Amino acid sequence: MTGLRTGAAGHDRPMDDTRRFSLASACAAADDDDTLARWVGDFLASRGSDNEVLAAALAQHRHWWVGPVLVPADELIRLAGPEDEALCPIEPDEWEGDVDAMEESMDDGWEPPPLLAQHQDGRLLLQDGNHRYEALVRAGETKVWTLIWFDDPDDRDEFRRTTSFASAR
Repeated sequence: MTGLRTGAAGHDRPMDDTRRFSLASACAAADDDDTLARWVGDFLASRGSDNEVLAAALAQHRHWWVGPVLVPADELIRLAGPEDEALCPIEPDEWEGDVDAMEESMDDGWEPPPLLAQHQDGRLLLQDGNHRYEALVRAGETKVWTLIWFDDPDDRDEFRRTTSFASAR
């Protein structure tokens, strides 16, 4: 398997990126915040994510990380999609095509990279991976691998103390 099937615009990856930006590589990078921040920046700027704007924004300030952790899917707030009220609206045909291609790739053994969520005011906002999230949920997943960033180390520490899934890995 070489990543997503061709045709998922912006979401098909060569084999090198599939291995480089996997759950296993994210776990290996999670030994310290700086290494994980570099992994996230490289992933966001890669052809598989095409989210250079978020990569640049995250690079502007230090962040603190948790993950990858298995997060209950219903704890994540999807920000992009075909819904009229979506913060980042995506045309329904484009959305369905991308999500369908990801579902097919998962059927062929592709394991999506972790999602990327921002902890803000007690909520987990899905900043990258909205298509992956939808494909996983449609595939019946109730928990999804997620990297969570915090703007304050005290918020991260409180999250770790009070959230049962924050210690899983």
